[in-house]
Amino acid sequence: MGSVMDFDLRFLWRSGLVAGANRLKKNGDRMRTNLSGWDMKIYTRTGDAGSTGLFGGPRVSKDDARIEAYGTVDELNAALGCVRSLGEGGVSEGVDEQLELIQRELFSIGAELATPNPDEHDLRVIGTTHVARIEAWIDEHESGLSPLKQFILPGGTQAASMLHLARAVCRRAERRVVTLGDQQGVKISDAVIVYLNRLSDYLFVLSREVNSQAGIADVPWQRPV
Repeated sequence: MGSVMDFDLRFLWRSGLVAGANRLKKNGDRMRTNLSGWDMKIYTRTGDAGSTGLFGGPRVSKDDARIEAYGTVDELNAALGCVRSLGEGGVSEGVDEQLELIQRELFSIGAELATPNPDEHDLRVIGTTHVARIEAWIDEHESGLSPLKQFILPGGTQAASMLHLARAVCRRAERRVVTLGDQQGVKISDAVIVYLNRLSDYLFVLSREVNSQAGIADVPWQRPV
């Protein structure tokens, strides 16, 4: 392939956002308007010097704020995949379905963040309805828990511990997106920041619920003496 947009085309290809990629036109057969059957090469050597190409944009350093933002979202997605991999010792089938849907939405967020002009390519997918659904899930999972009156230590079952880790990565992803949005000329969808903020709350509540269902009580934080 070898185009300046190789990395983010791979991102879109993995996320299934073919419709967005189809809107880009490029001479030759390096990008086809129909990506079904596209033979994607994993390594391209174009990033060996420490730069990568943005989807529909220029090449930038791999430590660019935009790369940090969608790279951390990708890390969060992988953390959720670890939670889901636990099988019977992990989360319920219903929660697993929720996490899978969130993973799909995180790919959409990553694609938006990877594109300097997401509106041009119709890549702003996440909106208020997605945030409202997460809030409804929070209320559902929190309804059976005792009120939280103090800070608690991350831990408990393996699933709960992984959910706490995912929550921490989610907070970092939110910070990286805010950093990107503070740059001049960059417009981040408000819904993306709210979504990540609410998602970390969801993961926190979910970790408590998983421990509660396993008969493990919250461990309150105590000030060191």
